[in-house]
Amino acid sequence: MVKTEAFDASRYLTTPEAQAELLSDALASGNAAYVAQALGVIARARGMTEVAREALYKSLGEEGDPRLTTLLGVMRALG
Repeated sequence: MVKTEAFDASRYLTTPEAQAELLSDALASGNAAYVAQALGVIARARGMTEVAREALYKSLGEEGDPRLTTLLGVMRALG
């Protein structure tokens, strides 16, 4: 039996340029869910702490609906 694991883009977005490109694409799409998901991927790529990560996953995950203040706070933290 072949064993698979979920794809995690954060493992491949190792440079600030790649992260900025993802965020730019998400913002250009105008899709709020995509923007939230992109911020979550970037946060994971930058190694957010486990406690902060869990809160971000809930807020920035597929089922999340983050407030603008949350998105701005994450963007500020990510530089």
